[in-house]
Amino acid sequence: GEHRKPTPAMLEGLDVLVFDVQDVGARYYTFIWTLALCLEACRDDGVPVLVLDRPNPIDGVTIEGPGADSAYASFVGLYPLPVRHGMTVGEVGRHLVDRHVPGADLDVVDTEGWDRRDRFGGTGLPWAMPSPNMPTPDTALVYPGQCLLEGTQLSEGRGTTRPFEIFGAPFIDGWRLADELKGLALPGVVLRPVQFQPTFQKFAGQVCQGCFVHVTDPSAFKPVRTTVALLHTIKRLWPDDFLWLSPPYEYENDLMPIDILWGGSWLREGIDGGEPLQLLYDRMNNTA
Repeated sequence: GEHRKPTPAMLEGLDVLVFDVQDVGARYYTFIWTLALCLEACRDDGVPVLVLDRPNPIDGVTIEGPGADSAYASFVGLYPLPVRHGMTVGEVGRHLVDRHVPGADLDVVDTEGWDRRDRFGGTGLPWAMPSPNMPTPDTALVYPGQCLLEGTQLSEGRGTTRPFEIFGAPFIDGWRLADELKGLALPGVVLRPVQFQPTFQKFAGQVCQGCFVHVTDPSAFKPVRTTVALLHTIKRLWPDDFLWLSPPYEYENDLMPIDILWGGSWLREGIDGGEPLQLLYDRMNNTA
């Protein structure tokens, strides 16, 4: 809409702002940043915020990916958090008040009966899509990695029934890519070659090849490492075809989309510069 942050007129006369959303546990998913902006606006206008908390659908114990450099703050990362942050919305809210929005009046109705080690399937709850391209809990599990494809010209599977699990482009040989990725022995996942034709967004109506991300062991699967590996491999195999998208993206008109998603420029620069994959992994671990 026109406003990401509540205006004083919107808050006028409110006794409390109730925030009740299902997040998916990734820094890029903008619901938590809407909460941050609500906390800022409500603090300034003296309105308390009440979060009705929900489980983190990809578990509340696993953390992966680098923290974001504040120079790359955007609506896909207003404040530094790991890509996969392992928190619920209520916990993110408490973290924001503690570190970044002091003085905000926040109360949280905590989630009860949730084992932090559980993913959404372990809750017994029905899945209701929090957004149109988040159709299943499986989507949420791959999303912390696969959302990085939004910073490239690769199709992240929008326009198919399995967005983010399917990815590719017309120039990719899916069978060759799957063979190359198999050689990396990525944990907890099988990359199966696919051919698909998106009905909208990137490459709409064009035949693409790529892979389907089959998570075989969710506890071992590392979505961020997996997508870094596939980006590194695609750039190596098709260097003249692979492209990073230029801005604008998510209200940012100057910085590269991949850079605001990643929280820095070093992933893009490392892949373009041909750095070994292990060096990228090592740096990712050192900046978490």
